[in-house]
Amino acid sequence: MKKPVEQFDVVVLGGGLSGFCAAVAAAREGAKTCLIHNRPVLGGNASSEVRVTVHGAACHHAYARETGIVGEAMRLERSRNHIFPIENGWTNSVFDMSLYDMAMREENLTLHLNTDVFDVELEDGTRGLEALGRWPVATDERGYWLRPACEQGKSISAVFARVQNAEVELRAEGKVFIDCTGDALVGHLAGCEWRMGSESREETGEVHAAAAASKDTMGNSIHIRCIDTGRPAPFKAPEWAVHYEDADFFYKQGRKPNEPEGGYWWLEIGVPWDTIHDNETIRHELTRHALGVWDWMKNKDPNMMDRCRNYALEFIGQVPGKRESRRIIGRHFLNENELQSREDFEDEVAFGGWFIDLHTPGGLLAENSEPASAVGYDASIKDVALKYIGPYGIPLRSLISRDVPNLMMAGRNISVTHAALGTVRVMATCGLMGEGAGTAAALGVSRGWLPGEVAERASEELKNRLLWKGCFLPHASLREPKLAGKAEASSSARFSGIGAWEKDPDVNLREWIWQQCRGMTTDLSLAPCNWFFADAGALESLAVHLVSETGGKASVCLRKVEQLWEYGRDPGGVVWRTEVAVPAGCDDLLRLSTDGLILEAGCYRLEVEGDKTIAWRMSGRHPWGVVGGHTVGSGRYHWNRIPGEYAFQVSPALNIYSADQVLSGGHRPQAQSNVWFADGALPQWVGVQWEAPRVLDEVAVTFPDQLMMELHWENPFYVAPHIAKRYKLLARVNGEWETVAEETENVQSRRVHSLGGIQADGLRVEVEETHGGCAAVCSIRVEG
Repeated sequence: MKKPVEQFDVVVLGGGLSGFCAAVAAAREGAKTCLIHNRPVLGGNASSEVRVTVHGAACHHAYARETGIVGEAMRLERSRNHIFPIENGWTNSVFDMSLYDMAMREENLTLHLNTDVFDVELEDGTRGLEALGRWPVATDERGYWLRPACEQGKSISAVFARVQNAEVELRAEGKVFIDCTGDALVGHLAGCEWRMGSESREETGEVHAAAAASKDTMGNSIHIRCIDTGRPAPFKAPEWAVHYEDADFFYKQGRKPNEPEGGYWWLEIGVPWDTIHDNETIRHELTRHALGVWDWMKNKDPNMMDRCRNYALEFIGQVPGKRESRRIIGRHFLNENELQSREDFEDEVAFGGWFIDLHTPGGLLAENSEPASAVGYDASIKDVALKYIGPYGIPLRSLISRDVPNLMMAGRNISVTHAALGTVRVMATCGLMGEGAGTAAALGVSRGWLPGEVAERASEELKNRLLWKGCFLPHASLREPKLAGKAEASSSARFSGIGAWEKDPDVNLREWIWQQCRGMTTDLSLAPCNWFFADAGALESLAVHLVSETGGKASVCLRKVEQLWEYGRDPGGVVWRTEVAVPAGCDDLLRLSTDGLILEAGCYRLEVEGDKTIAWRMSGRHPWGVVGGHTVGSGRYHWNRIPGEYAFQVSPALNIYSADQVLSGGHRPQAQSNVWFADGALPQWVGVQWEAPRVLDEVAVTFPDQLMMELHWENPFYVAPHIAKRYKLLARVNGEWETVAEETENVQSRRVHSLGGIQADGLRVEVEETHGGCAAVCSIRVEG
């Protein structure tokens, strides 16, 4: 057997989205990096082997789509893939190869696929596998499994891994190790304290903690995919499959089959088996149930039989995707209460916004698979509404082991309670954690620091670095914008409102989005609202499109709020309020004078309240930075989720897409629009001038991406329409404009150009062709 020894700065264990993003981030920061993964393809649960759709904060918060490396990967995949995404089961090899392509481009990254980590060596020579026999074992004295720390203060010097089918045993030495294995295998072998199971509400004080502590965890899943053959396709389940006969099991217990293609997250089993040690048993049981579910849909379900007639089972997963197992105790033990309150952590390195998604232990063997699903995710129910949290920040300290100084983690094995895991565990959030961990690890290596020292001594620098790279952090902005100057543009669009019957110009999103929203209504008992932006100046009038057969009265309120994700119903911030008489038979815009109301620049919420006899009509258009919502069971406002902004008009038109927006450093609407839109045909340009020449080393240009909704709303070969396909970067040198960079086939929203330290007193981005929209730029950032 060959036994090579390789030396690195950063060693990442596990190649799901957490580990992939950690490794790419560390490599891009200049660290010599190794990524070891036990499967033939990258992506983990998102890969073509498991096929879980990548979810994140944008499912529940408009414009909260993840950017950074995970966003870059998803944009690359969509631009190349011919497959329509569905909820689960759709992923193909194009997805895998998009990640592989990105990894191969990183010169500082060594990739070992099909390679199983089986042991670690600590700094004193202790081998973890041997030490397990004498270290303390996990006990359930607290109700959940807890293994105490075994070797506090000792760093890892190397990991050992076997290359499958190759008779090679690799020793990978490193300065920092990042455990992205999901099962916390490296932390376990290194002697870290870990937990597995559920803490009690009495212990944590969390709203969604279990009433009593237990060893129960969320289960594992496999997925199926079926294809339309164009003719009847018979199916007979094998005798050893589970045979379903009860429709209530599906339709009254949160397991409704929605589409014949697949997408059933509830194909899940855990308890009574252990999600680590009984993985093979769970795989077989899931296979039995998955075949039985398809047999039910195909041959017995009166709602699905006709729809499934021509469909054949094409894929059935045999690699279970895991939701939960060990959680390593870190320097900070993150809990649900901190996420509910959107705690502002000094060392914030990632964000999340998925709901508190705690599946019922047992999955298919339980009464329901997830409580909110069993009631149809009805947000008017208080307990369901309280699950919607964020967007919140995630601290670096929760990604650093408390017991092993040079061990970090990212993904579902980080330092969180069971309740908090319900929201941070989804893969887009895991990818952000990976990028934060990888960037921190590389920064520490460059300074000769351990990860804990990075958290203590360089959290501001780290946040600035992540922001420069295109990441988003809810409580942070660039410390030094570095683009102070005078912004200018060839033209700038203004916003005057949206009509009830308009169609969204982004034709590459799923068409039924605008079809479903266009002309729909929300009755005023739900207090529908629009968030939008305004510039400083006088507002002469507002108009809202109301519908009523009988007529009545409505209350219209304009409230100044901090940002788009301000969901509270606090009484403050009202700048204007009026009562309006709605005539019988109304289905039109009602114009309301605001008598020259002077507005400050910023974010506003237009709220309309009344009873069920009056409704506000939706639009089919979703302009950047306009978000519709209504009140939910918690008493707070929330986004409409299936995007639906309400038809309204403002006069005069608002100057919210002006050139100076590119100086803010933001790349999504939040407290302001953070985007420049041109008004007119291409080409168009936007730029900045300085009073004196300055050195330009790097320039990062960000175009507006599709950040409103998740990946599975996007059609095959999707590229956001306002991303510039063909553009030039021009610098004014000695009074003359020169082209210093040029792109002709761009699909990414963020591009970085190295300019080699030229001196210029002006910089422009000239957009010559887009992917269907008008010219637009979110930010221009300069390093120099």
